[in-house]
Amino acid sequence: MNETDETKPLLSGRSDRVIDEYEDDVKLTGCGATAACDPRQTLHRFLVLILICFLSFGSYFCYDNPGALQTEIKSAMEVNSSQYMLLYSLYSWPNVILCFFGGFLIDRVFGIRFGTIVFGMFVLIGQCIFALGASLNSYTVMEIGRFVFGLGGENLAVAQNTYAVSWFKNKELNMVFGLQLSFSRVGSTVNMNVMKPIYDATSDALPEYKKLAIALWVGSGFCILSMICGLALWFFDARAARITKKGSGETGEVIKLSDVKDFPLTLWLIFIICVTYYVAVFPFIGLGVIFFEDKWDFSAADALLVNSLVYFISAGASPVFGVAVDKTGRNIFWVVSGVVLTIVAHFMLAFTFINPFITMSVMGIAYSLLACALWPIVAYIMPEHQLGTSYGFMQSIQNLGLAVVPMIAGKILDESGYLILEVFFSVMLCASLIASLILYLVDQSEGGFLNMSAKEREVQKASLAKRELKKELPSHSITSPIRPRSAFALRNRYLSRIGAKLPDHFNPHVKSLSRHGVLQ
Repeated sequence: MNETDETKPLLSGRSDRVIDEYEDDVKLTGCGATAACDPRQTLHRFLVLILICFLSFGSYFCYDNPGALQTEIKSAMEVNSSQYMLLYSLYSWPNVILCFFGGFLIDRVFGIRFGTIVFGMFVLIGQCIFALGASLNSYTVMEIGRFVFGLGGENLAVAQNTYAVSWFKNKELNMVFGLQLSFSRVGSTVNMNVMKPIYDATSDALPEYKKLAIALWVGSGFCILSMICGLALWFFDARAARITKKGSGETGEVIKLSDVKDFPLTLWLIFIICVTYYVAVFPFIGLGVIFFEDKWDFSAADALLVNSLVYFISAGASPVFGVAVDKTGRNIFWVVSGVVLTIVAHFMLAFTFINPFITMSVMGIAYSLLACALWPIVAYIMPEHQLGTSYGFMQSIQNLGLAVVPMIAGKILDESGYLILEVFFSVMLCASLIASLILYLVDQSEGGFLNMSAKEREVQKASLAKRELKKELPSHSITSPIRPRSAFALRNRYLSRIGAKLPDHFNPHVKSLSRHGVLQ
């Protein structure tokens, strides 16, 4: 059975690339026709990209609030490392399931616009409860806040990814993912470097939990900023849909949850790479401040700075690597390179006393490289109508790891110290490297599209488009020159052969002559 356009991978050479995508669009006049206001123009799309990038700024800023205030939370709330890491686990647990359903709801129930607002509200309310718990000196309320915050955080990232693909699916996708990651990590970097000064700036006369609460309430303000971006995106996306008639191409096909079992092997390998890589980065950053203070005798400010280098570097490097991956292709090669560099960084942290500013810089480069190359691969594999579900499931599996591993990491730290913890993270990265190499082998056995250069992909897309265009030619366009004669024509031909007298103007194929009695 031939694949239809709807069930083909989004970026693997669909025939609609050769069609004028604007031929049926609404014609704009006046200010609406300017490059800044026309959704078909590059300038307008990149203005929308700014909103997409800041959509998750508040979520990323607040996600690492515990990491920036690790010492202060443990002191004010009188908890150990295992209890402290629950703040990360409780964020991730609801997303083990909800990320998958979040993508499904974005695809088929809420739609991307309303779904973005729903998940943004969960982020805002969860952060407010988290700050309220600190105000009440109740660690239990803080844990509830992190749980509610988690109900929206990862699903908001799914919505962000879906917006990015919707606006940039034909080009610049790797660069867009890089910029998106960059701005998100700006939020994490700002958090790591401003939360402690905010805490220190509060009056020393206040109890520790009150000072903690003031700092956390600041985070709520950044969540409001993200909500404003979500509302603005709703307006611009709805306007673009009216102008470009994006909805007219929908198939109405219903996604079944049972479709998950039909995900290709390459997609499952991407899931494994994702979870085994990120569990070696995020939990380490959550526990890294005290590690740098103890091993290198850093001050609190220096420890926070070096701990935020991964986010700081990714904020600047991600757009560059995004453009590089767009221009060169070879996504799997870049994924493998990112994993290998991260393994090197963890080994340096565990077994050497090399300046951690160097080591964390290497990790930041590796993290940026992997993220820019890994996430767009999903769009090369899956059809467009399943992108939300695919990204949701990817986030879901990632959060399963980020729910379990922080608890394991906290227990290892309490019982065995940072050296064994670094060995544990290195083992996770080795698993990620093995999955990456298997992905390369599987991809090569299926034609090697995922690791092709950008030029090779364009050639293959053009070839596929021509092949599909030939398939779409109507079957009646080629007709045989031989036509069967009717019974009337055969009779007249017989009469002429035996010498029967026919009128000079007679056409043996004109049946009306028989009705006039000419041949009777």
